[in-house]
Amino acid sequence: QVELVESGGGLVQAGGSLRVSCAASGRTSGMFSAGWFRQAPGEAREFVGSIRWTDSSTSYPDSVKGRFTISRDNVKNTVSLQMNNLKPEDTAVYFCAAKMYGSVSYDYWGQGTQVTVSS
Repeated sequence: QVELVESGGGLVQAGGSLRVSCAASGRTSGMFSAGWFRQAPGEAREFVGSIRWTDSSTSYPDSVKGRFTISRDNVKNTVSLQMNNLKPEDTAVYFCAAKMYGSVSYDYWGQGTQVTVSS
């Protein structure tokens, strides 16, 4: 079991920056990667990036590449999502998720944190 708790969401103006974090606890030694997703009202959940737990390699979709950066604090077992040059269309609830070794999908999810970008 892995527990994930997000924090750091809020309201920011377009063009601004915001950092959201995810604290992981429990069986983190079994994690293969951590991912960030977002979901806007009435929309499907969207992948916004991931970080591999072993070597911290990252992956991003084109929609956020160059604006979003995921990092990991190995000591605190936290994963952060730094979001720069935010746009109103980035408004969503942001979730972190954990994929365990051997899994084909994400196994554990946080409760989400709201990010609102005003124009």
